[in-house]
Amino acid sequence: MLYQSTRGSSEKITAAAAITQGLSENGGLFVPESFPKLSKQAISNLVSKPYKDRAAYIISQFLDDFSPEEIASYSAEAYSEPGFDSPAIAPLHKLDSTTHFLELWHGPTCAFKDMALQMLPRLLTASLRKTNENREVCVLVATSGDTGKAALEGFRDIPGTRIMVFYPSEGVSDVQKLQMTTQNGGNVNVVAVKGNFDDAQTGVKVIFSDEKLRNELNEAGFFLSSANSINWGRLVPQIAYYVSAYCDLAATGDIEIGDKINFCVPTGNFGNILAGYYSERMGLPIGKLVCASNRNDVLTQFINTGVYDKNRQFFTTTSPSMDILVSSNLERFLFEISGNNGRVVTEYMSALSVDGKYNVSKPMKDEIDRILAGGMCTEEETMQTIKEVFIKENYLMDTHTAVAYKVLNSYRAKSGDSTPTVVVSTASAFKFCDSVLDALGKVHKHDGAELLDELSSVTGNPVPLPLSNLKDRTPRFSEVVAVENMKSAVQRFLET
Repeated sequence: MLYQSTRGSSEKITAAAAITQGLSENGGLFVPESFPKLSKQAISNLVSKPYKDRAAYIISQFLDDFSPEEIASYSAEAYSEPGFDSPAIAPLHKLDSTTHFLELWHGPTCAFKDMALQMLPRLLTASLRKTNENREVCVLVATSGDTGKAALEGFRDIPGTRIMVFYPSEGVSDVQKLQMTTQNGGNVNVVAVKGNFDDAQTGVKVIFSDEKLRNELNEAGFFLSSANSINWGRLVPQIAYYVSAYCDLAATGDIEIGDKINFCVPTGNFGNILAGYYSERMGLPIGKLVCASNRNDVLTQFINTGVYDKNRQFFTTTSPSMDILVSSNLERFLFEISGNNGRVVTEYMSALSVDGKYNVSKPMKDEIDRILAGGMCTEEETMQTIKEVFIKENYLMDTHTAVAYKVLNSYRAKSGDSTPTVVVSTASAFKFCDSVLDALGKVHKHDGAELLDELSSVTGNPVPLPLSNLKDRTPRFSEVVAVENMKSAVQRFLET
């Protein structure tokens, strides 16, 4: 299977080359030429398998220049119980007969990004060998909170790699910031950016497209790659947990193989829900993918109108990983629904850069309506949802999951759709202690890591082990730069 750029090119490259390169030189994202098919029999065969085997099967369908044995080995290493506090790796929590929560936060950093970023370093280092790359790779990451820590942990002290994370200085929770700034490892660096996530993400993209810097780094023995979901090796492992959730519902008898289910996904950069769309393209029986937005509802407005317009007020919310107005992975979705038309995608991306907006064609809007629904949740609704579910069900959710659950309930009320639905739960509530305590009506007396014990005392839920260790850690990184100085920060890190 070969990969091509979303912005059109005659160049077709292998999976290993796409993972190594991260981003196409014409600014596009790499996508597969076609999608492997997932039959009912294949799903049936996976039902009795553990997560690591399900993931290995799905990932190997896309990465056929890796042997099945290689992928199985990487998956076994990535999804092992020492790194995850649940033997199921991605367990389902049943709320009622038609609603389950897919808990993707049982890994080493307590967020869904672990599901991909425990796998990516293994795929990337193997890809370097397969492409005979002898230069040292510097992985650049822009994060709205969770990707940064998960990437730092995944690439920590991996030979032949360095990793540098940029995060918005005022756009992450206290716990997220502590996780990143106290990171161990001799090959890591963390820098705050003055601005929001879109500023950090744009700055990283500018660095990637800087030909002069690329040549300078090449002479010094470095090249750049990405751990954001613009990297195909980051995105493909996420497809696996949609298939796994379906298998678990079949295993418990909640559905029969072949029955359609829905997923409700809190998303800002569109990578998480895109993985669900790709699983549907493979043949997973999905009825609707419900896109849940917070006040920064640019995606919901796009789904409902076909117009993507970033010219709007940016809000800093209690669900910071969704505080995004430029959703990078939407470009991959546009490529698919345009019939793989790189010229059209390039035009839309140019319009977004120049005018801050674009309007898709009617056939593309029809495909959006077929598979997607969208909804927005206010800050007040987020807080109320956390409180109500905890009181009624004794189930504690974080702010992002609460956005999704509220949007799901609104979608059901409006559409009458009673299809069994999996809510994709993206982070532990303990990563957003202050907001969750506020939602529960508790006046918190501390800040930083001390909030962890406070939330545990209030709810009776234990602090996840990876977070409890933060209380004894001292921050290593304190640099703050303007967007225009991000390139210089990279040069200093690599001493070029």
